[in-house]
Amino acid sequence: MRWLLVHPGPNFSVADVHAGWAEALRGLGEHVAEYNLDDRITFYDSVLMAEDISTEDGRQAVRKALTRGQALELAANGILSACYQVWPDVVLATSAFFTPPWVLETMRARRHKVILLHTESPYQDGEQLLRAQHADLNLLNDPVNIAAYQECGPAAYMPHAYRPSVHYPGAPGTARPYDLAFVGTGFPSRVEFFTAMDLGGVAVHLAGPWLDLPPDSPLRDWTATGIDGCIGNEETAAIYRQARCGINFYRREAEDAHAGQGWAMGPREIEMAACGLFFLRDPRGEGDGVLPMLPTFSGPEDASEQLRWWLAHDGYRAEAARKARTAVEGRTFEANARALLAMLDR
Repeated sequence: MRWLLVHPGPNFSVADVHAGWAEALRGLGEHVAEYNLDDRITFYDSVLMAEDISTEDGRQAVRKALTRGQALELAANGILSACYQVWPDVVLATSAFFTPPWVLETMRARRHKVILLHTESPYQDGEQLLRAQHADLNLLNDPVNIAAYQECGPAAYMPHAYRPSVHYPGAPGTARPYDLAFVGTGFPSRVEFFTAMDLGGVAVHLAGPWLDLPPDSPLRDWTATGIDGCIGNEETAAIYRQARCGINFYRREAEDAHAGQGWAMGPREIEMAACGLFFLRDPRGEGDGVLPMLPTFSGPEDASEQLRWWLAHDGYRAEAARKARTAVEGRTFEANARALLAMLDR
């Protein structure tokens, strides 16, 4: 079967999902082509045109050739060209926030099966549902609002997964300079939570986009960000292998149209467990069932107390991490790809 996998656009988090699916489908012998929407957005959004005037210091004046909206439309428009070159049986788009509905409908009209992999449920279900009605199959990372998607057509829960080539435990004796590590976006709810924790004397490492911290925030001493604050999945996994303990805290922010609380485990939980990292859990339905060996917390004070207890008990921590890794062993992109192929009668 011929596949065209459309990159989501952003080069963090959801890009890892795209990479995992491409790797898995190729590994199963499928013919996979990829559409580099990320590079095309960057290109069209960076094009400059010369003006008829010069600047005061004599240099050529330039202006942006395209608005942000025009750049996004041109980048997405190329998906149709790629379809004519590849003529895929299936177009699998991850997130698809930068793919206009009319592009999806054009592909369906040409008899390409369009599958949308939604990664932001339930936080952005309102926006995702706008595109869901233009797909032949919708795959959700959280099934809380799946009934709304099923009104648009076939829809199924597709859990977050990990890549064994990236997410694996550290070798015995691996240095662990961090007592606590967290990788994710510094949403205000997370800033508030970590600020309220008692982390005095704890070696903390916060990675990801934490760029809007107040100047006097104590979290600034622990954040590690690049120019845009984003880090790749390989670096994320390496951080997990260098930590004694992790923590998962779901963001509390959502769209105004967001309905219901999340049930499914997030990608970082799967990845931390696969890397053999013990972590404290923000309670959720799926996690409570799959990872009961890992403790939950009720708030920042409780999380602080539990963190210190587990850091002082290496043996218990290692045993819980081992059980967690076993529990998620089958949650790979290959397993998800096999499940999708079965849905397509392959």
